[in-house]
Amino acid sequence: MATGSPLLVDCEDVAWFRDQPEAARGAAAALGRRIGLGDQRTAELTLAVTELATNMTKHAVDGSLLLRVLRNREVAGVEVVAVDSGPGMADIPAALRDGMSTAGTLGIGLGAVRRLADSFDIHSQPGTGTVQLARFWPRPPHTRVAGEPAVGGITRPISGEQVCGDAWAARTDTGEQAAPADGALDARPAQAGAAPHGWSALTGSRPTFERTPPEPPRTAPLVRPGTTSRALPVRAATPGPGQGMLVMSCDGLGHGPMAAVAAQAAVQAFRTGSSRTPEQAVEQVHRALRGTRGAAVAVARLEPDGRLLFCGVGNITAALVTTTTRSTLLSHPGIVGHQMRQLRTYEHRLPPHGILVMHSDGLSERWKAADLSSLLHHPPAVIAAGLLRHAGTRRDDASAVVAKAAW
Repeated sequence: MATGSPLLVDCEDVAWFRDQPEAARGAAAALGRRIGLGDQRTAELTLAVTELATNMTKHAVDGSLLLRVLRNREVAGVEVVAVDSGPGMADIPAALRDGMSTAGTLGIGLGAVRRLADSFDIHSQPGTGTVQLARFWPRPPHTRVAGEPAVGGITRPISGEQVCGDAWAARTDTGEQAAPADGALDARPAQAGAAPHGWSALTGSRPTFERTPPEPPRTAPLVRPGTTSRALPVRAATPGPGQGMLVMSCDGLGHGPMAAVAAQAAVQAFRTGSSRTPEQAVEQVHRALRGTRGAAVAVARLEPDGRLLFCGVGNITAALVTTTTRSTLLSHPGIVGHQMRQLRTYEHRLPPHGILVMHSDGLSERWKAADLSSLLHHPPAVIAAGLLRHAGTRRDDASAVVAKAAW
């Protein structure tokens, strides 16, 4: 693996739209102006959102469109995720060609979106549905956001709620934590009383970090590749050399504004804490969640050599997935912020070409590796959206986060 820094950008889920092309169009225009995309780029974003939302209304089954903000310290952009449950596309290249239509129209929508977007990805299967992702950055393109983020996730509130009690976050760790200008990423539930269409004010501040003292040596050997589901707990697990990537999944107890408060506190503690291992991160989140409803929390650390450390408490499902295998990672009972047994860190290996998946109990655990096999070569956010479509329920807040090897 290469030893470069993983690409991570901040991510804030803004609003979901179902069968609301005009509302989505208005929200996209307002969001583009708010974050400073510029008039021309905002117009292009609005056109793309209109095409995606209108196409879903005309052709898709159970289609939803998500608008959200991407940013680092220098620049902010907008990501659009469109998800539906059918009918799917048998020939994606043909569908992207101008003039292609199955409904008697010019059929230029997807081709136009691909041309307008800075990055565009689509996954579709006949009978299953389609996931589309498009990103829009200001002009001229910013070199600091080139490439594909190593971590991507998605959250969706329970039907009838405007805020989500699930959240996810990620950041890099070098052992000498500095302000995470390019290495912190989070998706936070919308604030109660948010601005119209669900988007909230952007914050430009960045936390500072203190140096973490070295930890005692670990007392368990590395787990051999291929034994991820039977890993032994590692006492006093220590970070490996080089830059690691920490990923958190959080499910605030229940749903609604109070669950969102717990999730927001967890994200804030995770991002501003000095923890280097998953166990330390869970302990810091535990302290931050006292006085809240509490949450289920899982944290993983991925390293350049494929080593993965994991610590989970409560109903967060975590798994290492390849095209043919799914190995579930062990979490322990408890409520972070209220009651936790002694924490345990487990050591695994991320399989070659595999991914780490973590999700809340707003998704069923009964999915298989085959359900994601055709998605694995797509960006993490597309994989997470595909899993949410396949296993998600509208009877609870739902979230999924996916991480790939970034080195």
